[in-house]
Amino acid sequence: MAIRKKILLLTGSMNQTTQMLKIAEELKPDYDCWFSQAFSDNPLINFLTDHTSLLNKTIIAHPFRKAAEQYIMARGYPVDYRARRQAYDLVLFCSDLIVPRRLRKTRTVWIQEGMIDRMTGWSRLVHRLRLPPVLCCNTSLNGSRNICDLYCAASQGYRQHLAYMGTDLRKIIVTGMPNYDHAGAYRHNSFPHRDYVMVATTDMRETARRENRPRFIRDCVAIAGGRPLLFRLHPNEDHDRATAEIKKYAPEGTLVYTEGNTHEMIANCCELITQYSTVVYTGIALGKKVHSWFDLEQLYALAPLQNGGCSARNIARACRQLLEFTGEKGAFVPRPAATEKELSYAG
Repeated sequence: MAIRKKILLLTGSMNQTTQMLKIAEELKPDYDCWFSQAFSDNPLINFLTDHTSLLNKTIIAHPFRKAAEQYIMARGYPVDYRARRQAYDLVLFCSDLIVPRRLRKTRTVWIQEGMIDRMTGWSRLVHRLRLPPVLCCNTSLNGSRNICDLYCAASQGYRQHLAYMGTDLRKIIVTGMPNYDHAGAYRHNSFPHRDYVMVATTDMRETARRENRPRFIRDCVAIAGGRPLLFRLHPNEDHDRATAEIKKYAPEGTLVYTEGNTHEMIANCCELITQYSTVVYTGIALGKKVHSWFDLEQLYALAPLQNGGCSARNIARACRQLLEFTGEKGAFVPRPAATEKELSYAG
């Protein structure tokens, strides 16, 4: 009896975790799939993670780990935190900002899990000086390290962006992005409200970035122009503080949600206001008028493929190619994950 190959899928936020689970569902008939929260092999980072709360707003922290592990184990998958139990034949990353050195000898795949932050002056300096990319305190260098064997991008626009940032174009294939590849399905929902202006906030203050939230709320009120407002707060935010600010600066009756299906809320809105949120792509795919602190023309060029929910299957197909490749690590050249016809589903 042949020994089944083992795959380790690294999780992070709940969005990253659910995406990895979708990919595992496609792979589990042929391979043993294990999960671990994203982790570092840097002793200082591990000390801060294990013994302080300084990194609690990052995906390597225990609050994110606890939520991800509960979700994964409830669905019957085993957990091997920090890959201590065994060796693996393939590792799937949702970020290449932290890639433990002991996993770099294994075949590796980077999966795009959301919007990539825009470059800042500081992140350009970090990139130019080849400093650890986590020093950017954002995701602007995610996917740009050229460190994995295969990169799975959300769209042709992102494929070009990753190549421009330094990843070998030959390594990058367009697969679509799980959770953002079938927006049309969200139109069929039971969310009770409709025809409001929706605001999706970002956890800038919790991730060491500056934001004038009162001014942003007042701008949202002006855009709404008397129409009902609904705020969907970022999961990583200080919800009590954010809710108090909305009550102070927004009209009475403004709805505030801290949980629930954000995509369904977007499907029912008449206009979408975002800051630096990936959910703007759901609004674009559904034909909503959208606002963003990113350049809108660029967002339309980068928008993830709408392929009817096939992205996880496309990624799994590419993973199989890499796993079954018999050549040396680093010599793998991926074939397209799907034909152009398969990737052009109109959701």
